Amino acid sequence: MGINKGEKFAKQDVYIEYAYENVMFRWDHVKSEIFVKFYNKPEHNEVVPHNNNLFNEALLYGEEITREQYLQGKP
Repeated sequence: MGINKGEKFAKQDVYIEYAYENVMFRWDHVKSEIFVKFYNKPEHNEVVPHNNNLFNEALLYGEEITREQYLQGKP
């Protein structure tokens, strides 16, 4: 089931894993910015555009994870 960007995105940071593409995203609610982290890699420094296809696929088919899971990453 998809992840709803509604009220939750306005109130807190959200972490998403999209295992099909071996990627995770971090939504920073204060800055309204998206960051990406591929498995076994550090988080990219560049902000992901809101219309990024991979991010929007992750919203549809990924699952929400915890901050700790995001920081730990995946091999």
